Amino acid sequence: MSVSSSAPVRPQSDTAPVQLTEVERHILQSLQQIRFGTLEIVIHDSRVVQIERSEKVRFDVKGKPLADALS
Repeated sequence: MSVSSSAPVRPQSDTAPVQLTEVERHILQSLQQIRFGTLEIVIHDSRVVQIERSEKVRFDVKGKPLADALS
């Protein structure tokens, strides 16, 4: 997948903290909350228009959810 060269690029600044947009915060939050699955970001005209999250629940051989088994 590629993004057009006309897409806005956030300028890099070493002095000021980066302020995330609402879309960026939502993408990061979705990534942090998902354990197994996919996060699909739909873009139209260089803009994020939709975020889809599919999450899987995996089980070990004893039938326990894998998230419980790993903790």
